[in-house]
Amino acid sequence: MARTRGRGRVARAVRPISILSVHMDLGAGRRGVDMGPSAIRLAGLARGLEGLGYRVRELGSVSVQEPEAVRLGAAEARYLKEVLDVCTRLRDATARALARGSLPLVLGGDHSIAMGSVAAVARHHRARGRPIGLLWVDAHADMNTPETSPSGNIHGMPLAHLLGRGAPALKRLAGPRPAVDPAHVAILGLRSVDRHERVLVRESGVRAYTMAEIDERGFAPCLREAIERVTRGTAGVHLSFDLDAVDPRYAPGVGTPVDGGLTYREAHLACEAVARSGRLLGLDMVELNPTVDERNQTGRLAVELILSALGKTIL
Repeated sequence: MARTRGRGRVARAVRPISILSVHMDLGAGRRGVDMGPSAIRLAGLARGLEGLGYRVRELGSVSVQEPEAVRLGAAEARYLKEVLDVCTRLRDATARALARGSLPLVLGGDHSIAMGSVAAVARHHRARGRPIGLLWVDAHADMNTPETSPSGNIHGMPLAHLLGRGAPALKRLAGPRPAVDPAHVAILGLRSVDRHERVLVRESGVRAYTMAEIDERGFAPCLREAIERVTRGTAGVHLSFDLDAVDPRYAPGVGTPVDGGLTYREAHLACEAVARSGRLLGLDMVELNPTVDERNQTGRLAVELILSALGKTIL
């Protein structure tokens, strides 16, 4: 069971936060992550944000059809049409929140939804002449394409599409140019990569911090490098946090658990470092599966991590 962190210091809110829920598991191979946003809300998200002094704007849910009601589509990219539709509507809703001066907080749902949220943040700041950085906290690289994916599950492909590789319709969500430059992308906590995906990761130019490197060098120096990479020369950083980055001892309720992940403290430290940078542009919290959780332990952890990313500290 994750330890409690106390009340923490109240952050001075500089902007409102808009919460969007995306109840989608179409991109995943296992059902259940569509219930993730509800579990996060039940764990006290809004109350926690208000306790930090933020003004919370509830934008509701991006509607998603049930898998039983739609066609599977091509085996190499399952439910592509429906995932594209959801990500397009999420992109537009996120863009409206940004235009109103809100920081977008997107609750998933499987990780394919990041194609919509990150695209919106990238387009918003590109229009102002600045690229964005992307910190991808995940056990998986999510850099398969329809041609390389062994499963056809699109939640294993969003980072590839944000970098401009893969299905044309998905990689154009941010416009004619890729959403992010690999020079401004860091993956943190990587420990499960498909065989053909390894080549894409190596060739892409992103900086991937595997758990082996973290074990050898220590988490703190790897984290410092990652934060410096995603904030140098950018408008700031979008944090896309897949809860399977955390070891299943602390986050049992995830879509695709992998042993040997980040500890409870390391996960918090990553979020706290983003908050300390003062450069957070948007935040995804994804892949919570309440059907395999233990009394919403992972839902509570998700809330704690969100609050850490938004400025909650011990002192």
